[in-house]
Amino acid sequence: MPWRAEEKPLPHFQGNGIGRTEVSYQPMAPTERRKMSSQHKAMPTPDAETLSPVLPDDIIEAAMVLLETASKAKIGIATAESCTGGLLASLLTDIEGASNAFDRGFVVYSNKAKCDLLGLSHQMIDDCGAVSEPVARAMAEGALRRSDARLAIAITGFAGPGEPGDEPGLVHFACAAHGVETRHIVCHFGDIGRGATRIESLRVALDMLPDMLSAVAGRPQRAA
Repeated sequence: MPWRAEEKPLPHFQGNGIGRTEVSYQPMAPTERRKMSSQHKAMPTPDAETLSPVLPDDIIEAAMVLLETASKAKIGIATAESCTGGLLASLLTDIEGASNAFDRGFVVYSNKAKCDLLGLSHQMIDDCGAVSEPVARAMAEGALRRSDARLAIAITGFAGPGEPGDEPGLVHFACAAHGVETRHIVCHFGDIGRGATRIESLRVALDMLPDMLSAVAGRPQRAA
């Protein structure tokens, strides 16, 4: 993976515990990324009109496996995206059969949108900042409450360039599910550019989701 743990991260996700990990970006050549791609030859290839021509193979394959697993488990997924601007939702919905596992996506680029669509408080954003662990967690939990999904992921960060004091490449991720502790990761990708930050954010989100999906799969579906 193009990022590594630094300093003393808390343990990676296991069981139903709270996951909190701090990671930093480590460049990797495209050829190395392709070597790391999982091989799922039997799965259909996305059409040329989708995002596939501009995204690395490993990201597309990870998204396909995620949706296949979620579909078999009958678990709906919702997304809440700020700095990625709906890129994760677009990637997932590019895949044939996505409606079997993808419920909806919230693009909440502005602070007002985070409050209006996900129920965040303006006070929280003022106190913590839009790019912070509390806001990422609240976004994921808000997407869960305001959808029919059993699993939701949120992404908020500074793709760069930003205001003075903003750290380019700082991205917070949170994953929420009914009956499971919300999990959080923060990544420091560095000033690698807006496009690269968004692509690496997809990779992290798609690595984070399967662990939570496994935790949710063993729990009974909540009554409507």
